[in-house]
Amino acid sequence: MAAHLVKESVYSVGCVDWNVRNFHGSTYITDRGVTYNSYLIVDDKITLIDTVHKGFAKELIENIKQITELSKIEVIVINHIEPDHSGAFPEIIKLCPNAKVYGTEKSRQGLLKYYGVCGDFTAVKFGQSLNRGKRTLEFIEVPMIHWPDSMFTYCAYDKILFSNDAFGQHYATNKIFDDEVDYCALIEEAKKYYANILWPFGRLISVKLEAVKKLNFDIELILPSHGLIWRSHITDILNKYLFWAANSVENKVAVVYETMWNSTEEMAKKIVEGITSEGVEAFLFDITKCSRTDLAAYMLDAKGFVFGSSTHDNDMLPVIAGFLHFFKGLKPKGRKAFAFGSYGWSGEAVKNIEAVIAEAGVEKTQESIKAVYAPSDEELKKCYEAGKAFALSIKG
Repeated sequence: MAAHLVKESVYSVGCVDWNVRNFHGSTYITDRGVTYNSYLIVDDKITLIDTVHKGFAKELIENIKQITELSKIEVIVINHIEPDHSGAFPEIIKLCPNAKVYGTEKSRQGLLKYYGVCGDFTAVKFGQSLNRGKRTLEFIEVPMIHWPDSMFTYCAYDKILFSNDAFGQHYATNKIFDDEVDYCALIEEAKKYYANILWPFGRLISVKLEAVKKLNFDIELILPSHGLIWRSHITDILNKYLFWAANSVENKVAVVYETMWNSTEEMAKKIVEGITSEGVEAFLFDITKCSRTDLAAYMLDAKGFVFGSSTHDNDMLPVIAGFLHFFKGLKPKGRKAFAFGSYGWSGEAVKNIEAVIAEAGVEKTQESIKAVYAPSDEELKKCYEAGKAFALSIKG
C-alpha cells in the first residue's frame, strides 16, 4: 500500500495485511483482513505517529520514503505499544537518529520490555503538548482503551484525532476513508472490533470519552490504527461508542449452545420459537459452527442470553466451555440469562453454566431446563414456554 495524502501534509503510510484471519491469537477472526495504520506529519519538524507490525517494517519504510528520508523524522509518537502497532519500532528508530520519542510512562516501560530499546524517550501526561511548527500535538492519556499505556494524540491545526485502537475496524482495503467503502460492512466491523477488544472496558471508555468531550476538540477526522479513517460518519461512530460503552441494549436474545446427539439442539430451537412468538428477536448460534467474533458482536447490544450444553465428563462440552470463559471476561452488565441442556446420567453442565452466568454478573431470570437423553414432547413444550417467559422478561 503506497503513502496516501489524508489532509494537507498529513499522510497515511501504514500497511495492509490482506491474508491474516486470526488476531489476538485465535480469539478474533478477521474475515476481512487487517490494516496497520501509521501516519506521517510533515511540518517544520516531521513527526511519525505509531509504527506497524514487525513483519511490515520494510513496507512502512518504503511508504515513508515516498514522502521524506527517515533521517529527517524528528519525533515518533507511540500511542500504544502492542506489537501490531510497535513491532517495527526497533527498525524505525535505527533509521531516525535524530528522533525523540513521546508516549506515556507505561509506553516507555513496555518498549523496553518488548525490545530493549525506547529511544530518546519523553513520558507525557494528559493535556501536555508539543509544537511542530504550524501544528501543536496534544496528548491525552486513555489507559485501558485498551492497554494501560494507551493514549490519543490531537492536532488542532488539522482537526485530527489520532485515536489508535479506539474507533478501529479490522478491514483490509486500499481505500482510506469511511465514505469510500460499504458503510454497513464498515459499521459491522467497527462493532465486531468493539465487542471483541473493548467491551470489558466500557465504564472506563465512557469516562475517557466524557473527559475528551470536555476538551471541546473540533474533530474533522478520526485516524485510528486499524481500518478506515472517519470523516463522513464521525458523529455516528462517536454515538455508537457512547451507546456500547454505556452497556445499552436492545430487545433481542442470543441463544448459544453445543450439542452431542442433537437433544440440546432440539431444546434450543424450541426456546427460540418461544422467544420469537412474543415478538422478540432471537438468533440461534451453534458454538461449534459459528464465529465467536460474530457472536460477540451480536451479544454486544443484546439484552438476553440463553446458554445450553449437553453434559460430558461431568461438565459442559469443551467448545461452549471455552466460549463462556471468554464471555465472563467481557463483563456484560444489565443483561438477563438462563441455562438449559440435556444429559445422560449426571447433568452437571446446566449447573456449571449457571455458575458462569452468576460470575459474569448477569441476572438469572428463571429456572433452568434439563432433559434426560432425548427431550420428550412435554419437555419441548417446557422449552417453548421458557422462551416465551424469557421474552416477556426481556420486554418488561
